[in-house]
Amino acid sequence: MARIGNCHLCGIYTELSFEHVPPKKAFNDRPTMTKAVDDLLAAESLEEIHNARGYRQPKGAGAYTLCGPCNNKTGAWYGRAYVAWAYQALAISGNAEIAPSLLYTFQIFPLRVIKQIACMFFSANTPRFQEIHEETVRFVLNKKRKYLDPNFRIYVYFNRSPVSRQAAATGQLTLGVGTKVYSEISFLPLGYILCLSGEPPHEDLCDISFFSRFDYNKWTDVSLRIPVLPVATMFPGDFRSADEVWG
Repeated sequence: MARIGNCHLCGIYTELSFEHVPPKKAFNDRPTMTKAVDDLLAAESLEEIHNARGYRQPKGAGAYTLCGPCNNKTGAWYGRAYVAWAYQALAISGNAEIAPSLLYTFQIFPLRVIKQIACMFFSANTPRFQEIHEETVRFVLNKKRKYLDPNFRIYVYFNRSPVSRQAAATGQLTLGVGTKVYSEISFLPLGYILCLSGEPPHEDLCDISFFSRFDYNKWTDVSLRIPVLPVATMFPGDFRSADEVWG
């Protein structure tokens, strides 16, 4: 059955194609299980999270969010560069148990990588998200366009947990601090926070927004200190360990 709706990137009302988030070749080529929210909220241990009810996604993590042209163009322009970035991350993340953060030099196409990440966040949010962030839509749909909208700040961390999570723009109000608004995508071996307002939810997150300053065809070395953060709950921006959550 055809899936009809508004493309999360260009906004056109049409038949939608399945968008893997992250890309299929970035370790997202196997069935995944999406858990029932009620069971996750009631969970009192990591074991209960694993055993919670859910529904199977046979194609991997993702949804019908992009029209065919947007899916095909962004995949061709940015997909391979993102997969190379993810493979390098997985190769070094084995050191995660001996260090709270990992300093490593990646050999990547930075602009292509961050454009793919930005595209993923459009899929993670509602179709109306693209109406609010037209500048970033233009950034993604013009492969050579540089400079991310300054209202978009993208951060990365290592996720070594079997738990993945995805959240649309979420508001967090802290008394005496103010409001933070961010979206999150986390899938082994990396997690991303898109910060839209206020400071990011963890002070050690690595800001990679500067990737957008490079040219499309610029392949270069980029040294990053990326923190290794636990992902134990469904809540976006929650980096407590399983022991901290359930004792």
